[in-house]
Amino acid sequence: MEHSLFSKPRDLFLDVVDPKDYVHIDSISHIYQSLKSSVQKPLKMILLFGRPGTGKSMLLHKLHHDLSKYQKVFMFDIPIVDEDDFLRVLAERIFTYSSHEMITLTRFLEIAKDAAYSDTPIVLLDEAQLYSSSLMEKIRLISDARVIKFVITLHKTDKEEIIAKEHFQTRIWESIELQNATADELKIYVQKKLLKANCFDVANMFNDKNIKLVASLTKGNFRETNKLLFSLFSLYCWYEENNPALIQYNALKSKWIEMAAIHTGLIHA
Repeated sequence: MEHSLFSKPRDLFLDVVDPKDYVHIDSISHIYQSLKSSVQKPLKMILLFGRPGTGKSMLLHKLHHDLSKYQKVFMFDIPIVDEDDFLRVLAERIFTYSSHEMITLTRFLEIAKDAAYSDTPIVLLDEAQLYSSSLMEKIRLISDARVIKFVITLHKTDKEEIIAKEHFQTRIWESIELQNATADELKIYVQKKLLKANCFDVANMFNDKNIKLVASLTKGNFRETNKLLFSLFSLYCWYEENNPALIQYNALKSKWIEMAAIHTGLIHA
């Protein structure tokens, strides 16, 4: 139904990363300000880590959006896992160097130093847990040479601990960790997202009981919350078109939230 009351709220919770969709939550905004501050420090590398769905990619995209207005910052949201391709793409995008020959690490460092930027370029690498240990070592050497400052995201796993110990413990670096949201933070996230899009009627349908149920099902994970609410509002869209008499507009039904949770795999029926 094209003009359903719930179609706009549904689309707000599509699982996409867009810095324009950033929602101000005190704890996340504090972390983001720390990240922005760290980028301005004489650090070689900054590590942003946390469980999948805690908002790492969103913060990285917002950082790119904000910093690119006044300094050289380059976003790599899709990992370049081939080591030769990695150096070649970095040389092309950052230093406008083009060559059909394979670029060695030594040659790359020469290209970077010849560019002689007044400010060190910043490279944002998302999903860095997908890079090999040898490629991570090259990234470390590039950062040690201070020709590029890296901000990288990693899932918080055992591998993240290994990477940190192997590559960063003796380096000038900073580690920033993201956590899942509390129920109160999730309430602010959902309400602000809806109100920002002028979905006032739908925002008023949420009560504390609904939010606590969503938080318990998603464990406060933003990605899982987005998936759950997208499924929930898709369900409401269907009922509004096919059986509107079953919809109560004064509050969300817990059983409908649970039905959406079954659809998204949060509840195994």
